[in-house]
Amino acid sequence: MKLLYILLGTISLILGIIGIFLPVLPTTPLLLLTAFFYYRGSSRLYAWLMNHPKLGSYIRKFREHKVIPRRVKVYILTMLWASLLYCTYILDPIGLKCLMIAIAVGVTIHILSYKSE
Repeated sequence: MKLLYILLGTISLILGIIGIFLPVLPTTPLLLLTAFFYYRGSSRLYAWLMNHPKLGSYIRKFREHKVIPRRVKVYILTMLWASLLYCTYILDPIGLKCLMIAIAVGVTIHILSYKSE
């Protein structure tokens, strides 16, 4: 079972890191999922993740205070809207365009619902 937790944690970590650069993937939930799986699968990997200079402090702040730093919010929302507006420009069916805009609005509301640092 521990091996499964480690495998799932590693997959969510990879997806979370990809999500840093690709705003369609939700970075924070994936990193929190990684912490969950590593906590149950390997104390060494969990300690590595929590002590990581970039990811660890971000996870701890979010878990303890439910805070997303203002610069991270600006980056997330800028990348989100830039990529989704580009996608809506490329897509032909109006239904897909409306769906993309609805997703962007929903994610924006969700991100802005968290406190800023």
